[in-house]
Formats: sequence, structure tokens, C-alpha cells
Amino acid sequence: MRKVIATLALGLAATGAFAQAWPSKPVTMIVPFPPGGSTDMIARAVQPKLQEVTKGTFIIDNKAGAGGAIGAVAAKNAKPDGYTIFVSSLGPFVIGPHLLKNSGYDPLKDFDYITVAVQAPNILAVNVNSPYKTFADVVKFLKANPDKMTFASAGNGTSDHLTAELFWQESKTKGTHVPYKGGAPAMQDLLGGQVDATFMNINTGLPQIKGGKLRALAITSAKRSPLLPDVPTMAELGFPGVTVYSWQAFAAPKGIPADIKAKMREAVIAGLNDPSVKPKLLELGFEIVGNTPEQFTKFQADEYARWKKVIEVGHITAD
Repeated sequence: MRKVIATLALGLAATGAFAQAWPSKPVTMIVPFPPGGSTDMIARAVQPKLQEVTKGTFIIDNKAGAGGAIGAVAAKNAKPDGYTIFVSSLGPFVIGPHLLKNSGYDPLKDFDYITVAVQAPNILAVNVNSPYKTFADVVKFLKANPDKMTFASAGNGTSDHLTAELFWQESKTKGTHVPYKGGAPAMQDLLGGQVDATFMNINTGLPQIKGGKLRALAITSAKRSPLLPDVPTMAELGFPGVTVYSWQAFAAPKGIPADIKAKMREAVIAGLNDPSVKPKLLELGFEIVGNTPEQFTKFQADEYARWKKVIEVGHITAD
């Protein structure tokens, strides 16, 4: 009996030691987009602190393609052992599955949600030389001239595209969507006057707004941004339903051990609040979120349902 008890004790001790040893090998952070974008930037911003807090090695793996679905499938299929983390924007979590006939994953079932890291509102912006001086000018023109005003986006199903669609649905107007292959060419044509407007991320538009090349007419945040205090919110302008945020978050393959998930969340939040990181994120227009797994899970389900409705009502496809 003493031998049995000793063996069990050794086994439990070994299990405890194994759990405490995480991470004992490199952790892969799958980012489903190319290097250089907002999601990749967030992953790289917190990477040093993750390594410092956990005493481990974190490697960023950019698996781009299919609007983020390739990276999402890779994360879903990884072992839920704490050595694969999925760092993504809202697209693969709540938009892509509604646009693709077979995305290869179910965001409601295939992931354990760790935390929403940051969020950022969108800005309704026009060229500084545009005849639309105010938000009211835009609405007036749209009501009188359906489909005559063009709205640029970084592509079908992107946050800027769907925000425009949501705005049209809420205001009972309709513009013309002009999708581009990325945010850079969309910005180029907006600055050049080839398109009329866009709902771009604040971190994308802020430099051009501050530089006097774009005019911000409205912001989709719940309250005014300290970076653009003179720009009214959509709620102030009578459209509370167009309170919209783009966001980046951390998740893991379904079944990750609870203790590892907790450690990962603590490390991510430490990274976001690092004195060398947080001020830079705030200057770009990001808001630190750092919610709990339970809050993130509910938020994800709500966002999933919201954008599903917008996509269905707007008859939006990935093509």
C-alpha cells in the first residue's frame, strides 16, 4: 500500500511540475494575415512581455490567406496544449464564416477565448476638398441620390465595408461600395478624389486627418475619441446602432488547460499595459480591453450574430 501511495504521490508531483513548467518549448502565435497590419502589430507589441512574464519563447507565424480562414483552420487543428495561440482581428472570428461557403472552422465551437486585446473605432472620412462638409451633408445627398456616393473599403467583408453597409441599413440610404485589395490603394484613391468617402479604422486615417488631407465627419466609438475630440459619434448624430469597433483578440484551440489560459491572459494584459507599449497603442487610437474569457465569449457570440444579420440583409458575398 505504501508503494502504491508513493507512486501516486510521485505521479501527482510530476503532473504539477509539468503544469508549472509551461511553456517548456516555443509557443506559436498564429496571425492569419501578412506582416505589417494591425493584427500583426498587436502580436509583436506584446510578444516581448509574453516572453518576459512566462520565461518562454513565443514565435509569430503569419499564415495569411482566404480572409484569415487559413490561419484560423491551422489554429483550430493544433493541439490544445497551450503551445498554439491564435491572434486575430474580428474578421475570422465573426465575419469570414458568413461570407465563405466553407470556411473550414466554426468560431463558436472551435476555440477557447482568452481575451480581446484592443479595439478601435472607425471614422467616416472624406477628402479635405470634398463638398461634404458635415455628416448631415452626406445623409442628405444619399437620401436624394441613392447609389451615387462611393465608399471605398479594403475589400469585401472588411470592417470598413461592413460599417458602411450597417450605416446604410440604419439610415435607410444606399451608397456604392468600391472594394480595393487592401487599405493602401483605398487610401490612395480617397486622397486622389477617385472615391467619395470611407469608414476607415482610426489608426489608418489619423495621420491623414492630422495632416489636413482628410476630413473626419463622424466616429463609430461609444464616446468621442480624445485624439479627435471635435468629431461627433454616430450615436450623437442619431445612429446609436452604428457604434462599431474593429478589434484584435487572443484565442486558443478548444480544450486548452484552464491554468495555461489564465497565465496567457495575464501575460497578454501585462504586455498591453507595459509602459513601452500602452502609450504607443493609445496614440494610434487603440483602446485597451483585456476582458475575461467569459466576457470575450459572450462578446464574440453577440458580434457573430450582429454581423451575420448585416451580411444577410445586405446580400454581401466574398466575391
